[in-house]
Amino acid sequence: MRPLIAFLVASLAGSSMALQGAFNAILGKKVGSFHASFIVHVIGTILLGMVLLLAPGDGSFGKIKESPWYAFLGGPLNVLIIWGVLSSVGRLGVAPATTAILFTQISTALLLDLAGLLGTKISFTPLKALGAVLFGLGAWLLLRQ
Repeated sequence: MRPLIAFLVASLAGSSMALQGAFNAILGKKVGSFHASFIVHVIGTILLGMVLLLAPGDGSFGKIKESPWYAFLGGPLNVLIIWGVLSSVGRLGVAPATTAILFTQISTALLLDLAGLLGTKISFTPLKALGAVLFGLGAWLLLRQ
């Protein structure tokens, strides 16, 4: 995937996350947070099942045994993410909750990249340090009352 296309896909995912948080919070206020999370996962599972039937792509469940145990932690983390987003958006609002989520998400991602835990290691430069500080300052400004 070309860098521009990857950036556009990431941007689409980002705006979808904000919308998803808002929609899930509305559902959570009506049916409860755990029930809303369950409903969202069931709908997502059905949709992915249809995608796999119609456009299986180049993947294979046959290679699942080759994955390390920790690769499966995305499932439980997804439950935590959906529940956490819909709960925090419902209480804080979309912008404050998303700001807190993005700040911790980017901080964690930066640490993962610096440590090279996923095979790509980046160097920590003064410019990256400045970017992290400015991002944190921006988050603090958006979150303060």
